[in-house]
Amino acid sequence: MGYKTILTVVTDESLLNSTIDHAAAVAACWDAHLEVLAFGVDRTQTGYYYAGADAIILQETLDRASKDAAELANAARVRLGQIEGRWSIEEGVAQLADIGRHVAGRARFADMVVLPKPYGKERGVELEPIVEGGLFEGQAPVLVVPQAINPSSKPKRVVLGWNESAEALRSVRAAMPILQSADTVHVVVIDPPQHGPNRSDPGGMLSQYLSRHGVNAEIDVLTKTMPRISDILNRHVQDVDADMVVMGAYGHSRFREAILGGATRNMLELAEVPVFLAH
Repeated sequence: MGYKTILTVVTDESLLNSTIDHAAAVAACWDAHLEVLAFGVDRTQTGYYYAGADAIILQETLDRASKDAAELANAARVRLGQIEGRWSIEEGVAQLADIGRHVAGRARFADMVVLPKPYGKERGVELEPIVEGGLFEGQAPVLVVPQAINPSSKPKRVVLGWNESAEALRSVRAAMPILQSADTVHVVVIDPPQHGPNRSDPGGMLSQYLSRHGVNAEIDVLTKTMPRISDILNRHVQDVDADMVVMGAYGHSRFREAILGGATRNMLELAEVPVFLAH
């Protein structure tokens, strides 16, 4: 089992090189084909203009988005030409409200989607629906990579966030090739329930499952000493010098996470190592 098709999406020239470098490193590691989507984003909000202006503005923004897509695709070809491996590129225009659907259509037939962090300074608003399109409608695992780190292939130490949820279990199965190649996988259980079938051995069943797949797993039971789960995970990443986080994505609704915050959103905002997500 491995990853044979890696998908990435570029919409911002300032993030293009790092995004392609990270995706290409992952593809090279698994001898996979790299697919690149270069999107010019049409941010037109139809209905916000005076009567008669919509058609003119729509055409202007469409032309601008088409030009952006062509420039991004050309820049991507130049970057890809410097990298060994198999790759293909496709360019197109997508409206902001519909870009997630376009990404999902390609993510459905990819083994992993590699994307930049969607939150931070000077990050386009389209990056969040791109991540969600891959995860939800595309049903593909997404590897979110901070821009500043060096491209990596296989992590040596992985922190796996485990809360017995369906999302966490899906992330384990989707990340199995990565977990098998790691030297150590730290299964992090935070404040396990005091009542339940696994109260005496938190993470024990998962550890057994992983060991049968050849994964060297350690169970780290932690107390919630900080307000946010993401803070505890990030601190543990530093404590064990981990190279990657694997976790389930969006256990709560996306609306709740957007308004109130949540472990997924906070991790994507703060993580300094790649975060592997599955829903």
